[in-house]
Amino acid sequence: MGRILAIDYGTKRVGLAVTDPLQIIANPLETVHAKDVLAYLKAYVQREPVDAIIIGMPTRLSGEATDATQHVVGFVRILKKEFPALPVHTVDERFTSKMAQQAMLAGGLKKKARQDKGTVDRVSAAIILQSYLESRTI
Repeated sequence: MGRILAIDYGTKRVGLAVTDPLQIIANPLETVHAKDVLAYLKAYVQREPVDAIIIGMPTRLSGEATDATQHVVGFVRILKKEFPALPVHTVDERFTSKMAQQAMLAGGLKKKARQDKGTVDRVSAAIILQSYLESRTI
């Protein structure tokens, strides 16, 4: 069984998270510069078996698209082209950054670590992935 890879896509930084091989636990993986993310993903998929890619889709509370939605939709298109054998699923990512901040605070991270946007992106990706994992078991 391969891992499931999750992406919190941003135009500057991309947070990544991955499951364990049994697809039970979501773990923050890395924060990569947006221009380097495809090369990183290609290398990762070559060295680790991956069953699916999950990407957070930004929407407003009303369900409407945000300014960032078009960037994510374009990136989803690229992922489907570059990884045709892997299913790509989108997950609602509303409140993940806020939830990531709260999780880091609850986990005892110091203020400086909580302010690191790369850490927030990785934890947000893990929350997106955990949300996807939970939706599969319902």
